[in-house]
Amino acid sequence: MSTTRPAIAPKSAHQAVSLPPAQRLLNTASELFAGQGIRAVGIDLILREAGVAKASLYSTYGSKDALVIAYLTNLDHADRNRWEQTVAGVEDPVQRVLTFFDLASRNAARRDFRGCLYANAATEYPGVELEPVRAHRAWLRSTLAGLLKQAGVGSPVALARRIQLLYDGALLGSKLERSTKPITAARDLVEELIELGRR
Repeated sequence: MSTTRPAIAPKSAHQAVSLPPAQRLLNTASELFAGQGIRAVGIDLILREAGVAKASLYSTYGSKDALVIAYLTNLDHADRNRWEQTVAGVEDPVQRVLTFFDLASRNAARRDFRGCLYANAATEYPGVELEPVRAHRAWLRSTLAGLLKQAGVGSPVALARRIQLLYDGALLGSKLERSTKPITAARDLVEELIELGRR
């Protein structure tokens, strides 16, 4: 079932005018790509919603594909920063691991249950390795492994891979069911796995 999303209105006329064209393009493309899918969004729609001339797109990014990479890179940085800010005062490495699931649950409805935006992008580019997607997944896995090692878990790298698999499945389940329940269930399973790994 497909739905037609309304055109994106600028948050304020002042913001639309004050932001440079490159940032307006990135902000608009990010919202459209996340909400409608990358392939479904054409250059003309991005330009119209951003209020930017086509020349600005090509002089700044060079192509739509380059804009997609900028979108994914920006998403990666934003997600890392969000997690780091959330766990800034958290000492327990297990709670830091579980925060990944807490943030996913919190963001699911806000993102209209779009699931994993990195997986969505990879699906639209079959056979192509998108560097920001690879980098984000590598960061997640290495962060999990480091935290599990701090928590005294045996074979932290192997368990990190299993937790990442549960995380991937939780986001897909949330998308399909339009619910946060799969993410919550996965969080509970991860907590159990960590406890077993510490014994």
